[in-house]
Amino acid sequence: MFGRGPRKGAAATPQKEDVPGDILADRVVRRARADDIDSDDRAARLARLSAALEEPLRQRLEAERAAGRAPGEVARIAGEAVQAHFRAAGVTLSVLELRGFVNQALTLPVPASVRPQIAEAAAQGVVPSMPTAPRAAVVQLPAMPKAVQAPVLFAVPEPVPEAARSADAAGKAIRARLEQSRRTVQSMLLKRMDVAAAAELPRHELEHQLDDLVREILIEMKVQLNRAEQNELLAMLLDEMLGLGPVEPLLRDETVTDILVNGPKQVYVERRGKLEMTDVVFDDNAHVLNVCNRIVSRIGRRVDESSPIADARLLDGSRVNIIIPPLALDGPSISIRKFGKKSIGFDQMATQGNMSPQMATVLRIASRCRLNVLISGGTGSGKTTLLNALSGMIGLDERVVTIEDAAELRLQQPHVVRLETRPPNLEGSGEITMRDLVKNALRMRPERIILGEVRGPEAVDMLQAMNTGHDGSMGTLHANRPREALTRLENMLAMANLNIPNKAMRTQIAGSLHMIVQIQRMRDGMRRITHITEVTGMEGDVITTQDLFTFEFKGEGPDGKLLGVFKSSGLRPNFMPKAAYFGLEKALMEAMG
Repeated sequence: MFGRGPRKGAAATPQKEDVPGDILADRVVRRARADDIDSDDRAARLARLSAALEEPLRQRLEAERAAGRAPGEVARIAGEAVQAHFRAAGVTLSVLELRGFVNQALTLPVPASVRPQIAEAAAQGVVPSMPTAPRAAVVQLPAMPKAVQAPVLFAVPEPVPEAARSADAAGKAIRARLEQSRRTVQSMLLKRMDVAAAAELPRHELEHQLDDLVREILIEMKVQLNRAEQNELLAMLLDEMLGLGPVEPLLRDETVTDILVNGPKQVYVERRGKLEMTDVVFDDNAHVLNVCNRIVSRIGRRVDESSPIADARLLDGSRVNIIIPPLALDGPSISIRKFGKKSIGFDQMATQGNMSPQMATVLRIASRCRLNVLISGGTGSGKTTLLNALSGMIGLDERVVTIEDAAELRLQQPHVVRLETRPPNLEGSGEITMRDLVKNALRMRPERIILGEVRGPEAVDMLQAMNTGHDGSMGTLHANRPREALTRLENMLAMANLNIPNKAMRTQIAGSLHMIVQIQRMRDGMRRITHITEVTGMEGDVITTQDLFTFEFKGEGPDGKLLGVFKSSGLRPNFMPKAAYFGLEKALMEAMG
């Protein structure tokens, strides 16, 4: 009654695959050897095999590149060589191990002494051959002395303890059961409650009223949950009704700085500068889209097929970008940039290693002396956090106007006017651009104008404001180096169609901008200020600059953190007369060393 049995005359078991005897014997030997080796022995064997593969694979890949192979073809050759080498030694790699080995192999440096030989061989059409290990049945690996650690070419992943795997599987099973219960209980709960009245209640009062009702529904459904699971289910229901659903716990987690939703079944977070995948999932695309609409509706914006891209902010000031189908092919995508409850100042940045104490002193003096500062960096490098720290030195008696696409600056001064751009409406009209707001801000008697991000023709009005009595203005810009920031700024001026010579544009930039601060998120997850560069003027048609501080990379520590020093150039800053005007020239000279 539960299914059809096998038909008469049909074989009860599937036929076995005909496998040659030598191949079958080889498989049996390899599996037996793999079962006999524990995780520590496996890690040691992987280290020895990778060390033996390092030099020949380095030469092989360099020869392939010298022969004009495409990067994808070189990666394929590396994968085949790594897999063949380990298989011949009786070691079967997992997909993640193979991927990690190939990525490491593609980044291997080649000694300068070997490059001419490889280039000559590649010119003759000769590619170095790879060493082949003997069969697993007869392979003999040399014993490594305990006092000498073998050179490790690839990072071998740590084995996960069995207890941790079991706990993780149990946690996923409980979460899946709670998600199923939440979907069923939520539909019944909405039928028994007044949604409009519930939306007006505070969270704690609504939680108290729903507690008994949820338990009644669980009894009716004959779902058995302990008290802790019932409390978690109630919290999930409240997050769905009042918050942003599955991402609400991530918003409460203070260690999370970014939340990235890639469709309903993939959610990543950033912790301590590193991305990691979570077990948070949505029901389907409609569930994600419902959360998107909740976010944008709070600030009077919309997201739909006619307007599939939206910038928004949460109630705590966190910045949100949303893009939905048909532009996002794998479902709605949400990118949330969280901001900590406590603002980060220069002292904390110096303690964390984001900058040196001397650099913090120079930046304080620059802000106090009303220098026009441009903060340059990549996405997620900490430009807004640094801009907030710089604004902390603004006097309490100054009138400040901030202009942003999505308001995220948090200034501590009492006299701040916050302006925000507006997208067009359904008819395509009513758009208020950043350039419109900059023009209007000039009529509001500001003492400083702060732009959240400069990305277009508003750069013209910003530079004019900096050069016409609004000293101390600040802004951010996307660029990789200070010189590239000047080039990008020049290109933005050209976007305004002013039809003025290049020299005139550069003269305006040199006369308006005083300092560029370059910040970068490095591969260990740490944000560091790599340059404090001063704009000194013009020489011919070129804008001249001088580096006051730079970050010099030294290497990598045993814990994976990058090592380096913040170096002062020892040069006399060009804004020394302005620092003397504010009585800060002595502190500036001490900071410069």
